[in-house]
Amino acid sequence: MIKSYKDLRAYQLSYRLAMEVFAISKSFPKDEIYSLTNQIRRSTRSVTANIVEGWAKRDFENIFKRHLLDAFGSCAETKLWLDFARDCDYLAVEGHKSLYERYEQLSKMLHRLLENWKTYNER
Repeated sequence: MIKSYKDLRAYQLSYRLAMEVFAISKSFPKDEIYSLTNQIRRSTRSVTANIVEGWAKRDFENIFKRHLLDAFGSCAETKLWLDFARDCDYLAVEGHKSLYERYEQLSKMLHRLLENWKTYNER
């Protein structure tokens, strides 16, 4: 039973991924701190924040859905930043693949939540 946003698997995965990307981004070059490092951290956190904010407003269908769409968009943005990190040699190919695939999984979770928001039951 889902009693709080913390019970949502999408939230749990997004939070874990954001923390993992944060840890990895600590090794990015210092001259990237205000560009790639900042951007990737912001996009990962935006996914999680939008899930939480949408959950708080779930009684208002359009607002809830808008936040889920924003989270979905932030997933896509994060995948772009992961590509940049890999192509700039800040992230190993294996690490990129693992994170990218999990953001794909998260996108699918968000899509299911968006489509089934009234009866959402994560099995």
